[in-house]
Amino acid sequence: MEHDHSASDIEKEAVTVARPQGDVTRVEAPVTLKAYMMCVFAAFGGIFFGYDSGYISGVMGMKYFIETINGPGATFLPSKEKSLITSILSAGTFFGALMGGDLADWVGRRPTIIFGCLVFIVGVVLQTASQSLGLIVAGRLVAGFGVGFVSAIIILYMSEIAPRKVRGAMVSGYQFCICLGLLVASCVDYGTQNRPDSGSYRIPIGLQMAWALILAIGIFFLPESPRFFVKKGKLDKAAGVLSRLRDQPLDSDYVRDELAEIVANHEFEMTVVPYGNYFQQWANCFRGSIWQGGSYLRRTILGTSMQMMQQWTGINFIFYFGTTFFQQLGTIDDPFLMSLVTTLVNVCSTPISFYTMEKLGRRTLLIWGALGMLICEFIVAIVGTCKPDDTMAIKAMLAFICIYIFFFATTWGPASWVVIGEVFPLPIRAKGVALSTASNWLWNCIIAVITPYMVDEDKGNLGPKVFYIWGGLCTCCFIYAYLLVPETKGLTLEQVDQMLSESTPRTSAKWKPHTTYAAEMGMTEKTVAGHAENRSDSE
Repeated sequence: MEHDHSASDIEKEAVTVARPQGDVTRVEAPVTLKAYMMCVFAAFGGIFFGYDSGYISGVMGMKYFIETINGPGATFLPSKEKSLITSILSAGTFFGALMGGDLADWVGRRPTIIFGCLVFIVGVVLQTASQSLGLIVAGRLVAGFGVGFVSAIIILYMSEIAPRKVRGAMVSGYQFCICLGLLVASCVDYGTQNRPDSGSYRIPIGLQMAWALILAIGIFFLPESPRFFVKKGKLDKAAGVLSRLRDQPLDSDYVRDELAEIVANHEFEMTVVPYGNYFQQWANCFRGSIWQGGSYLRRTILGTSMQMMQQWTGINFIFYFGTTFFQQLGTIDDPFLMSLVTTLVNVCSTPISFYTMEKLGRRTLLIWGALGMLICEFIVAIVGTCKPDDTMAIKAMLAFICIYIFFFATTWGPASWVVIGEVFPLPIRAKGVALSTASNWLWNCIIAVITPYMVDEDKGNLGPKVFYIWGGLCTCCFIYAYLLVPETKGLTLEQVDQMLSESTPRTSAKWKPHTTYAAEMGMTEKTVAGHAENRSDSE
């Protein structure tokens, strides 16, 4: 394992732990404005993720783009082309997320995010230059790799640097930025849809480069995750980063305590499951019994299934195919404007989760959010089936689609990202979050592939009946959240580890931290830095 031996004696003395570590209230410094601002900027990564997901719905409905792909006189894209253009991005993100997990452990969280931005820019350049189906598909595939890197590692990075009391709210900010990206994409699509030249689709595509550049430059000036340095044995650097993140002096008791707890938790996990070689590190994600709440396998299943369920809510049906779906209804004068309205509902609703995520908790939001969504989806399906040509019925259906989006934006949208950033222990956190994010994109891809075949008039022609499917899947989400999702609010990442081992999902909300890993591992009269040196010698 890598270690940094160039730290001065002063730096090593700064991480000395000379007093008992059993006080569970002193494992983290008070929240500061500086910590808020760092997390807020990191959340900016959601903008280009959301924008990239959102612009394609409008572009595929643009007359000039359709004629560019299929020749003069074409009025629509066939199902297979819509399916390919939409889903190829998700295919790239699936593999990008998995590779991002490796890179984040090897070179750090920040360099992985910056590299993802650069890959994304290459993909955007290819798309902007495209005048045929082949190049736009290739460009979206390359861009997908970049989005995969960023979407997985931003969540990991934010979860590791955010203070526990506001971690849920901060990671919810990432979902808000995704919504903001979707809104900006809808506005740009709406503004360029009637241009009689290639600018109609090239402007929405090319604008993505700005978001990637802003994120890459900003992340360059932010600190690396202290938990990455602990994983690498560079505890002097971990102390320095914690001091910067918590806005405390290097020799502050808060910095000493939090670092001691992170190190002790990591040491404990290493006694349970050693690192091993590259393949063993990935295999560690699947160790343990599915019946043990704290096992690595159980956590991996929780993370990957959480992201699968988020896609099962059907939300991306609205944001990927909303414009063309509203066109098919035949009673909406301006489908582009309706898509803009649904995106606006998404953006305006998400900030509510900043408060409710910490006040009500993750588990509560997921349970009630799923219930609200399934009711709205079944109403939309029933109304659309019984009165498909009734203008007033269509308006009622659109209203319930907006209410459904409200429930998603305040619950499953942000909470599913928050949970996957919290449930994995440090030895497998990067790979666990990567697997979970890859699961999101895998199901995103599957839904993008099959949806046109379900709803297009020349295929399944389900129309509003497709909401029976989404409603049924949301029923599964409701049962899943009640039976399997634990409550993690108000806990440090290390305390979440303890809670998962000592409680069940349905009793997790009552669990209270009662000790620290530092106390249990006996790190009360030794320096953390010295402990790292001893571990290095033994390895």
